[in-house]
Amino acid sequence: MQVTRELFNEVMVPNYAPSNIIPVRGAGSRVWDQSNNELIDFAGGIAVNCLGHCHPALVKALTDQAQKLWHLSNVMTNEPALRLAKKLTDATFADQVYFANSGAESNEAALKLARRWALDNHSESKNQIIAFKQGFHGRTFFTVTVGGQAAYSDGFGPKPGAIEHVDYNDLAALSTIMSDNTCAVMIEPLQGEGGLVSPTNDFMKGVRQLCNQHNALLIFDEVQTGVGRLGSLYAYMDLDVTPDIMTTAKALGGGFPIGAMLTTKDIAKSLKAGTHGSTYGGNPLGCAVAEAAFDTVNTPEVLDGVKAKEKLFRAGLDAINLKYDVFSEVRGKGLLLGAVLNSKYQGRARDLMVACANEGLMALIAGANIVRFAPSLIIPDEDIAEGLARFEKAVAGFVNL
Repeated sequence: MQVTRELFNEVMVPNYAPSNIIPVRGAGSRVWDQSNNELIDFAGGIAVNCLGHCHPALVKALTDQAQKLWHLSNVMTNEPALRLAKKLTDATFADQVYFANSGAESNEAALKLARRWALDNHSESKNQIIAFKQGFHGRTFFTVTVGGQAAYSDGFGPKPGAIEHVDYNDLAALSTIMSDNTCAVMIEPLQGEGGLVSPTNDFMKGVRQLCNQHNALLIFDEVQTGVGRLGSLYAYMDLDVTPDIMTTAKALGGGFPIGAMLTTKDIAKSLKAGTHGSTYGGNPLGCAVAEAAFDTVNTPEVLDGVKAKEKLFRAGLDAINLKYDVFSEVRGKGLLLGAVLNSKYQGRARDLMVACANEGLMALIAGANIVRFAPSLIIPDEDIAEGLARFEKAVAGFVNL
């Protein structure tokens, strides 16, 4: 069978509009397409490929486990799941873990747990969930409603109720709508899809204080920011704020689909047997790969390396901008960065992303005005330099369009 981009239009539901490039092989921070053209990967599968492509530790974990046990269902537990859960709880505030297959599923579990916890410990009226405009928490109907972007949530009929949104970094707005009927506040410790917006220290501490004041749970969505992406194992560790529930996915499996919800033992007891579940969640294959990814990332060398590589990216982007005057600022932290187009190039981030691909560079966007970078956490410095050189060529062609 000849596999072409045209085949996508025939056999795939049209909710995606993928590039014409079809990668077939990857190694480290580089991939090759069907014609053996090489691309440098600054996209990382949208902050998923934390160790690049085909990292030896992940390949070994996958192949070893593939010879042993793939799936059981949760009628039985398994060794890789228990090992991974122990490592996650040892490394974080949490006592217990629920495994799922994605960030959306992990967030769904967190929201259901918050509602059930409020019912068990307070009353039916304590059901309000507050989140933030331009947030993103997944594509299930519950999580897409909690995410504050109407473009993703409208058009599917009546939405789940008792969900409200305020502006990110606006503590006064949050305090106005919070009450003792608030069961949870869900927040990204750095907004990803919403534009690489960082929180202020006062804001994050204020959110924690308001949750304490109203006996509400603080849920951190660390699907994109977790597992080393910002230079600490989880973003909350740099904020001097501890959540009650945290979700993690994307980089957790290094490319293998897995997600997890972490919380304390006292809160977790509200999800007693039968209240929630997942057929594939916690399967041995996924957990074995995730354990290898987690072990590899959770080292001073990798985490400190992220901070050093951020400096290389920022210096390179600043140099390009000095020459071409195309960005108003570079946002983000660690290796989750966004170059914001200035007023001359509004709405054209996708055009620049396409120009990058034409120069052999994989990049992302975050909305219409931001080019986003989320490469491997261990991308070699020489690949950063070469990728930025290709990015400069893309920018040069872009400004002359």
